[in-house]
Order: sequence, then C-alpha cells, then structure tokens
Amino acid sequence: MSSIIKTLLISTAILFAPSAIAQTEAPAAVEALDPVKAVPPTPKDVDPALWVVKDEDTTIYLFGTVHILKPGLNWFDDGVKAAFDKSDRLVLEMVEPPAAETQALFGKLAIDQTGKTLRSKMNDADRAVYEAALTKIGLPTQALDPFDPWAAAVTMSVLAIQKLGFDINSGVEKQLSIAANAVKKPISGVETMEYQLGIFDNMPEEEQIRFLMTSAKAIGDAEQMMGKMVELWGAPDPDGLGQLMNEGLSSRLIYDALLTKRNANWAKWIKAEMDKPGVIFMAVGTGHLAGPTSVQSLLPAYGLTAERVAY
Repeated sequence: MSSIIKTLLISTAILFAPSAIAQTEAPAAVEALDPVKAVPPTPKDVDPALWVVKDEDTTIYLFGTVHILKPGLNWFDDGVKAAFDKSDRLVLEMVEPPAAETQALFGKLAIDQTGKTLRSKMNDADRAVYEAALTKIGLPTQALDPFDPWAAAVTMSVLAIQKLGFDINSGVEKQLSIAANAVKKPISGVETMEYQLGIFDNMPEEEQIRFLMTSAKAIGDAEQMMGKMVELWGAPDPDGLGQLMNEGLSSRLIYDALLTKRNANWAKWIKAEMDKPGVIFMAVGTGHLAGPTSVQSLLPAYGLTAERVAY
C-alpha cells in the first residue's frame, strides 16, 4: 500500500475533501484536549498557482486553497492579492454557517441512528488499529463510539492535523473571507455544508469503515505527508500535487464522490457565470485544480480555457 493511500484521510481533509470537514466541531471529549503551544514561525513566502478564465466581459480567477494551514505562510500577496482586489465577489466551496447550525447538522448526519456503537462494527484487528490511533491523538477509545465511521474518520484526521500546529484560522478560506468582509465584497458558495457532509454520509457503511481504517493507519505519517503536500501547493507544483494524489486514490467511489462529480458541477457553474459580466475570485480546495479530472481540464468541453497567471 503506497504512502498516499495510507494518508488518504489526511490529504482529503486538507486538500480536496469538503471544506465543511475542516470547520466541524469536535465532540465534547475532544474539546478538552490542550492545543499545541507553538512558537511563532518566521514568515515564509509561497506563491500558489492561480488560473484565469476570461472573455470580453467576464473574468473568473481560480485559486486552489488549503483549508487548514500552519501560521507563518505569506501567500496572500503579489498576483493572488491583485486578482482578489480586482474581483467583484468571492466564491468559495461553501459559506460557513453559524456555529450552532454547523454543530446541529454535523450531529444530525454524524451520529449512528441505530444505536450501534462504532467499534462494534469492526473486526478485532481493525478495532485494535483504530484504538491505537485514538490513543496517539489523546482520545479515550470510546470517544467516537456514537459516530458513523466517516464522521469518526474525519474527526480523527482533523484532530491529528491540529495537534501538528495546523489552524483553521490560518486556512485560506478563513483569510479570504476576512479580507472580503473588510471591504464588503460579497461572498457566496457553490455548495452547502449539508451537501458536503452528505457526500460522506451517503457512502455505503463498508466503504466508510475502509475509509476510517485508512485514516487510522495514516495518523503516524500525517506530519510528513502534510509537509509534502503544502510544499507542492506553495512551490507551486500543481502537476506534482496531482501526481501525488492520484498515486493513491484507488477507490473509484471516493475519487468520483470527492473530485470528479464536484469538479464537473463547478465547470458547469463556471460556464453559466461566463454569460454574466463581472470579475469573480473562485477559491476551492487545491486538489480540485490538479490531476486528470481537475476543473480546468473539464472546461474545454464548454469551449473555455483556463490559463496560468504568471506572477
């Protein structure tokens, strides 16, 4: 099994899974964990890839995001800032709902309605791996028992990333939203949180458990893999990032649910927006802008071409 397979959950949570994953609240047992007290890093300049689609009266910038980042990366400058400043509005994967609504929705979809505990759905070998992973991130083995497998998987992955010093407040969407609100730039989303969480909730239970076990096995490799992915994002090396992702996305169901279907929806959305005048800054998980089914690769079917912006 390749290293990217082992880190599937870590990578999806950061690069191309629904941004709702990064914004869900942890259960009560998790909230008691102490955050990492990191020394403020020396700022590092990175230049993530930026694309543009345009005609005579419409411009749409496409920017790949990382939903959670460590503090200290200077990416919101140069060409990215110039494109953002030119834009009439900001378009994200989704607009974050109020915290109470987020918690209610996550609870509605994440809790097993049959009353069957999560660990009772596993065989002995899988249960041992899962419990070891929970111990690594400081959770009691029963902490996520009420959850569906997908919800336990993404919760565990995000917590593991946070323990490494990654912070939602340093994530690209959060920073773009702060900047947009400061100048009263309208913000909208192409999806809802309910839709995004539903992608996982609608997976067959067998696939969810496989997803959970992949996540559990990835915990120990999280730091190395996240470092490589963020490095490729900031280099920028979208081709390398796409290759890294596609080496391990062997589950066609997961690949299509997280990437292909959503990218196709967004390409169609871009085509419709090109019929309206204006300038849009569209920011979506960077995994959606890399690889053979990227948003850019689907645009020619609509007679559109996305060009890299040199900066």
